[in-house]
Amino acid sequence: MAGYSGSKDDYLKRLKRVEGQIRGISRMVEEDTYCIDILTQVSAATKALQAVSLGLLEDHVGHCVVDAARESDEAAAAKVAEASAAIARLVRS
Repeated sequence: MAGYSGSKDDYLKRLKRVEGQIRGISRMVEEDTYCIDILTQVSAATKALQAVSLGLLEDHVGHCVVDAARESDEAAAAKVAEASAAIARLVRS
């Protein structure tokens, strides 16, 4: 079971909103909207995706990493390394 299962509906709602934002940005480009206005919407969509990412990361640590720590030190180390790599990817993006 995924660590985010309890929040799945919330994540799906957020992602649907982001999907709508992206469609709106595409429409703005098609309509030759002022650059800064488009950039403002890109920033908002980026922040929304970051919020989803941080929530998923929190759920991963709270569920998957904790469960692995209960299982064994090796499993815990593997999940911590996996989470660290995910954090590094998020920071770079």
